[in-house]
Amino acid sequence: MSNNPYDIIIKPVITEKSMNEMADRKYTFVVDRNANKIQIKKAVEEIFGVKVEKVNTMNMKGKRKRLGRFEGRRPNWKKAIVKITEDSKPIEFFEGM
Repeated sequence: MSNNPYDIIIKPVITEKSMNEMADRKYTFVVDRNANKIQIKKAVEEIFGVKVEKVNTMNMKGKRKRLGRFEGRRPNWKKAIVKITEDSKPIEFFEGM
């Protein structure tokens, strides 16, 4: 496991639910499957310059998909919901929205 925070935080999760949680200062990310809560907390604080209050993680099962008679599955992935402190500035993904 490398110590580069950009290897731990892969991308933000952009769904209706995750957008609604941003009002409560909760941000959702796809993270490295081997990363623990402490590594995720340090990575978010380093990349975005905020103070993290709490990290919740969950392992997501990949869905089964098929194309005609061929069946496969998407990879399993890990999701982290990061709550930042009240005095931190909000994380901006979409400046232009």
